[in-house]
Amino acid sequence: MKKIGNQTILFDNPPTVLQTACIGGPKEAGGPLAKYFDQLLDDEFWGESTWEKAESKIIKETVNKAISKSKISQSEIDFCFSGDLLNQCISSGFGLRDLNVPYFGIFGACSTFVEGMGLAALFCESPIANYALCATSSHFCSAEKQFRFPLELGNQRPQTSQWTVTGAGSALISKNGQGPFLTAFTPGKIVDMGIKDMNNMGAAMAPAALNTLIAHFSDTRKVS
Repeated sequence: MKKIGNQTILFDNPPTVLQTACIGGPKEAGGPLAKYFDQLLDDEFWGESTWEKAESKIIKETVNKAISKSKISQSEIDFCFSGDLLNQCISSGFGLRDLNVPYFGIFGACSTFVEGMGLAALFCESPIANYALCATSSHFCSAEKQFRFPLELGNQRPQTSQWTVTGAGSALISKNGQGPFLTAFTPGKIVDMGIKDMNNMGAAMAPAALNTLIAHFSDTRKVS
């Protein structure tokens, strides 16, 4: 692999996405992407006593589905990259503690999954890994408690405020495979425009996303 441009890593032997899995919550079940989920829930708690425990269960079962679909033994997975929105990434940490795979806890908010895929690809491009797992989760109810107001307070939310997904996604990255391939990875930079509206997190994240896209296209010369 090599660095091209200002911040992009180009893979000589692109790793492949071997298998994926995703689980969504009740709201996702009623959305336009419902058919793309492996499983949809009709209960925010999914049989657990708290939303945090439910989120841990969601990411655990999502990862198990990805491994099962891949036909790869769990013992063959070299590393795991995972994170969520909660303090100390507790959903990922508790959900995947029985996985028994070397674990990297990562946090990138809405970029966590792509960050995990990029890091997994870096490890698989190198001699140190044949398979690397990446995963992330979020839960509307636990995220509201973390970033806005606990739902128990009954605060009225603006109709235009973002709604955090209840669900999880996982992908198993392989050194070899038939594709789709991860050909390049462009880590983003922190871009802080001073957005202070907690109901408009999209406005806070959009500048960094745009900056990363511009850097990627410039570095790969798709856009001059």
